[in-house]
Amino acid sequence: MPHRDALLALRQYLTTQILGQERLVDRLLIALLADGHLLVEGAPGLAKTKAIKDLAAGLEAEFHRIQFTPDLLPADITGTEIYRPEDGSFVFQRGPIFHHLVLADEINRAPAKVQSALLEAMAERQVSIGRSTYALPPLFLVMATQNPIEQEGTYPLPEAQLDRFLMHVKIGYPDASVERRILQQARGEALSGEAQPEQRVSQQAIFAARRDILGLYMADAVEEYLVQLIMATRHPARFDAELGEWIAWGASPRGSIALDRCARAHAWLAGRDFVSPEDIQAVLFDVLRHRVILSFEAEAAGVDQDRVVQRILDVVAVA
Repeated sequence: MPHRDALLALRQYLTTQILGQERLVDRLLIALLADGHLLVEGAPGLAKTKAIKDLAAGLEAEFHRIQFTPDLLPADITGTEIYRPEDGSFVFQRGPIFHHLVLADEINRAPAKVQSALLEAMAERQVSIGRSTYALPPLFLVMATQNPIEQEGTYPLPEAQLDRFLMHVKIGYPDASVERRILQQARGEALSGEAQPEQRVSQQAIFAARRDILGLYMADAVEEYLVQLIMATRHPARFDAELGEWIAWGASPRGSIALDRCARAHAWLAGRDFVSPEDIQAVLFDVLRHRVILSFEAEAAGVDQDRVVQRILDVVAVA
């Protein structure tokens, strides 16, 4: 299929540009194919911005970066109505959210009003200004970043907004061998400029790939396994006594849908026409990490979400 070849070529291009962050590249592509949004957490300088910029360069799509700060206003994202004195009318000036790919850099630095404006755009694919509603483009992806190091002057994202993200991805530092390749690449780009993809993937190819992904075969036993993983977050004591002490709130049906679509996209990128339990396990941490709310006892004991998700994997058997 031409659209599969085009997207695999895009992945190959991204892996040559984003060194040492293969997980981030795959999750970006999964979010694109599953029609969702991505929250990326990592220290500064780990190519988060470069990743989505290079993704946009490989697509027939418009890209815009928004730097979130405490003094940002909702209109700085959505746009505002401009008064025209020549005829006494108001004209809506569209904001940066109307691009196809949007980078919300350091999203937790913006106050609640700004976060809520972004929430409507992510969830409803529209922007409301006064009495008018404006639809966002069919291809629309928000990649938000968080800096885990500095927490001063930040506003933690509420659970309702976190749930709007398809995945929450954590990335770390590259190893020594990759670091040397990064140095060599940076010198090469400074001398001759950044490499460009041979061709850009059309939006029609992305929409065709999404239809393929939704049509992948999933056996009843695999679907039951997916559901039981979600049930383990909602009724943890039925599966494991310690899980019952750790989890205060589990994943909603939005989490089930996210897990299904991400597992399908993972299988499609691997070249399979069916979804396996391994595909579900491969994306489980990123899908559930921000959807499982820990109890006070778990936080006091130093238990984090990743440990909880690992325990869920351990106690839920493959059907």
